[in-house]
Order: sequence, then C-alpha cells, then structure tokens
Amino acid sequence: MSDEILSVIYLLLVLALVLPGFLYANKNKKIFLKNLIIWIGIVGTIVVLINFFK
Repeated sequence: MSDEILSVIYLLLVLALVLPGFLYANKNKKIFLKNLIIWIGIVGTIVVLINFFK
C-alpha cells in the first residue's frame, strides 16, 4: 500500500475513535458547532502548511 492510502486509513480510524466522545461532550448544538469550526480551522491550517512546505 502507498503511504497516502495508509495515512487516510489511519486518519479514519482515529476519527472513529474520537468522534463518539466528541459528540457526547458537545450535546449542545451551539457548543458543537463552535468546536467543529475550531477543529476544521486547525485541520485546514495543518493541511495548508503541509502542502506549502512539500
């Protein structure tokens, strides 16, 4: 398998482990959306930085 496929598989497995706890901790819709936007920003920044330095 290529490294990109393994990276995607690992990312999905980590997401499967973290997502139930994230949903449980963010039962309020307003808090959930706020935390989701923060995480999208963090992940987006990391992806942009990785592509910029590659």
